[in-house]
Amino acid sequence: MEVMISKTKLVLVQGDITVQEVDAIVNAANPGLMGGGGVDGAIHRAGGPQILAECKKIVRTQGSCPPGEAVITSGGNLKARYVIHTVGPIWRGGNQKEAKTLRNAYYNSLELAKKTGIKTVAFPSVSTGVYGYPLKEAAEIALSTIVDYIREPHFEEVRMVLFNEDILKSYSDVLLNKLQG
Repeated sequence: MEVMISKTKLVLVQGDITVQEVDAIVNAANPGLMGGGGVDGAIHRAGGPQILAECKKIVRTQGSCPPGEAVITSGGNLKARYVIHTVGPIWRGGNQKEAKTLRNAYYNSLELAKKTGIKTVAFPSVSTGVYGYPLKEAAEIALSTIVDYIREPHFEEVRMVLFNEDILKSYSDVLLNKLQG
């Protein structure tokens, strides 16, 4: 699915974020930035040791990355030049400011991309894997944040790269409802 918002193309695709040909991909990282499972582990494996070395340097310099914040490294061996590492919230029932933290993770990733001069960026579905965020609610927050941000034309393309057909359908349904409402 592809729509234009202002002068930015918003694309929803099913696929592997590690093979995207964009300026930057966003990593759903853990606070320690040391790789892990899911998207985080896949990006670290595909990107090679350079990404981990840069993450270790960031942690030595400024400490861990708090939920809702974002940091940037090179893309290592990836096609993407950069990796923006953001930490989403762990779902704890919805009463621990999870929505605000998830919104901040997307917003701060977009801010960092803009400040770096990135024109094309690809996101995964942050916090919906092992962190347990309910998919529909996460899609609503992600797409609302992205659509609001790209009303000002900072990017050529923002892409949501969604791991499977069910996740793609959830995001597509939310986007269609958003565009119709």
